[in-house]
Amino acid sequence: MREVDRLERRIIRDTARAIADFSLVGPGDKIMVACSGGKDSYTLLHVLQRLRERAPIDFSLVAVNLDQGQPDFPAHLIEAHFRAVGVPYRMVKRDLWSAVKRMVPEGKTACALCSRFRRAALYDVAVELGCTRIALGHHRDDFIETLLLNALYSGSLKAMPALLRSRDGRNTVIRPLCYAAEEEIAAFALAKAFPIVPCDVCGSQPHLRRKRVKGLLAELSAEHPSVKANLLHALGHVVPAHLLDQGLLGRLAGAPGDDDPWIDAGDEEVPGAALPSHPLLRTIDAK
Repeated sequence: MREVDRLERRIIRDTARAIADFSLVGPGDKIMVACSGGKDSYTLLHVLQRLRERAPIDFSLVAVNLDQGQPDFPAHLIEAHFRAVGVPYRMVKRDLWSAVKRMVPEGKTACALCSRFRRAALYDVAVELGCTRIALGHHRDDFIETLLLNALYSGSLKAMPALLRSRDGRNTVIRPLCYAAEEEIAAFALAKAFPIVPCDVCGSQPHLRRKRVKGLLAELSAEHPSVKANLLHALGHVVPAHLLDQGLLGRLAGAPGDDDPWIDAGDEEVPGAALPSHPLLRTIDAK
């Protein structure tokens, strides 16, 4: 088996397991795959197409690219890819870039505001298209980097949710690549020669905290290769009684609470745990 085939199989397996663990896809779902032109979203689209071909449940896909009005954005490359792989798609243009430039001081990080504007636009498009799910390309490394960023800089223990309902109830976001390793996605995207479109906005800001955390993880992984896998595993093996959250301890002791854990909160993955019986996983295992 060629290396690219092995990579594809591993990523598909990781994605199918995430879908089963968190019930990310159900019969009749219409999934909007948000494709930025990066390695992660191209890989996500590819994997979901492959899963749809063999899945025992019926669901549909529509790829959406959001042109945020950045100068010289090569939307035609992304549209050509959508046509080549035969997926229904929608090209959307919103002038978010001007608002970001106007509101963010020179030299400051634009990521948070840019992400907020982009998410709001994608939510609206999903409603227009009648989509029941919005699939984003966040992978394992995004999850563990976010965990460390929140712990180090925000003083909170949280990462990302694999499944998230918007507060207004209009949208459901899924992150099917939450178990997939970034290095495998990068190698797969390179082997498939996806037409990568870099984000010049974020790339022009070299001192981002996320890059520092990514570098720290790279250093630690060089010393101990299981660091990333252990952090991912830790996200699914929380020991609440050994934390200092008094509200959480109160709920464990039986105090009433009405929080929905799937709204703006994250319950993550448990690598190596017994997998639920899910028809999609049985189909993958049979291959």
